[in-house]
Amino acid sequence: MSKENVGDLVKFMLPYPDNVKAAALWLRDFVWELYPGTNELIYDNYNAVAFGWSPTDKAGDVFCSIAVFKDHVNFGFNRGSEIPDRKKILLGDASLYRYIKVKDKADFPEEDIKQLLQMAYDNSISRMKPVKKEINGETIVKSVSPVKRRPV
Repeated sequence: MSKENVGDLVKFMLPYPDNVKAAALWLRDFVWELYPGTNELIYDNYNAVAFGWSPTDKAGDVFCSIAVFKDHVNFGFNRGSEIPDRKKILLGDASLYRYIKVKDKADFPEEDIKQLLQMAYDNSISRMKPVKKEINGETIVKSVSPVKRRPV
């Protein structure tokens, strides 16, 4: 399934407010435009819809991700603690994951994120293990949780 096929993702995001869906889809386009040869991995989880980009089809190679919540979207870096955040715009104190909250396109520091994305992508590429079959530019639904806690 290619990046143009957004049917599953749109279906997974139906319970969310329109402004949150719009922010998530805008961020999706933002990443796809910069990294068209990567793969989008979608997870319809218990408490959020999440999707991230990987040079492979492996979650461990994901370099950035979007998590959709009831009133905002987190745009994050799965190994964000390993990239220099000179402007200190990223949140989080976990061992690896760092993110920013996005409620609107106007809130998004696009140029700063482009720099962080490049570093995160380079970090992902440097950590990759050899792959049996190369996959490029695909959208892959990795999991769908049977039980969900979603906005109403």
